[in-house]
Amino acid sequence: IQISDNWPGYSLDLFTYPQHYYGDLENVLIPHGIIVDRTERLAKDIMQDIGDNDIVVLCVLKGGYKFCADLVEHIKNLSRNSERFISMKVDFVRLKSYHNDQSMQDMQIIGGDDLSKLTGKVSFLCVLLTLFFLFYKDIVGTGRTMKVLLNNIEKYKPKMIKVASLLVKRTSRPDGYRPDYYGFEIPDLFVVGYALDYNEHFRDLNHICVINDHGKAKYRV
Repeated sequence: IQISDNWPGYSLDLFTYPQHYYGDLENVLIPHGIIVDRTERLAKDIMQDIGDNDIVVLCVLKGGYKFCADLVEHIKNLSRNSERFISMKVDFVRLKSYHNDQSMQDMQIIGGDDLSKLTGKVSFLCVLLTLFFLFYKDIVGTGRTMKVLLNNIEKYKPKMIKVASLLVKRTSRPDGYRPDYYGFEIPDLFVVGYALDYNEHFRDLNHICVINDHGKAKYRV
C-alpha cells in the first residue's frame, strides 16, 4: 500500500489516543485497525511462500516488537486453521551503530541467544525499517544497517532469509534496499506510534501518527 506525499492523514478528532499526547501530534497517518488488517494479509502471503518449512522469526528491537507479535499471532492463527502446521521459534536482537549521537564504524548486534539455530531453517526478520530512519539522521545508513545484519545471519547458512517490514519510507536518497514483505510505503515523515518512538515516548500509541514541532520540542533530550 502506497501512501502519497500529499495525503493529509486523518484528523486526530476521529480517534482515541493517550491524553498525555494531546497537542503533540499532527495527524493519524495509519489507524491501528488498518495496520492490523494489513499485517494479517502479510501473514497470509508469508504462509503461501514458505511451504512446509518451519521458521525462526528474528525480531529486531525495540521498534519491531509490536509488528512482530501481531505478525506471529496471525501466522499462528492461519496455521491452526489450515491443513499444515508451521512450527515457529522467536528470538530477539537489537542493533546499535550510534554512541550517543556519534556514528560508530562497527555495528553491534546485541542479543540472539544462539543464532546457529538458524542453520538450515527459514528465517524471517521482523523489523520496522522506519525505526532506523527515526534514530539515524543519515538516511543512507538504514541500508547499511540491514545489510550488516543480513550478512551476519548468512554466516549460519539458513535455508532462506526473508525480511518482513511494516513500513518503508520514501526518501530523496534511496539506498536500493527493499524488504521482501512490507505493509506500507510512506512519505519522508517523522512518524511515531505502534512501538515507534521519539526519545522513548509514543510507544504506547496504537496508531501510526506524524509528530508535530511541539511534540519534538517537548520530548527533546
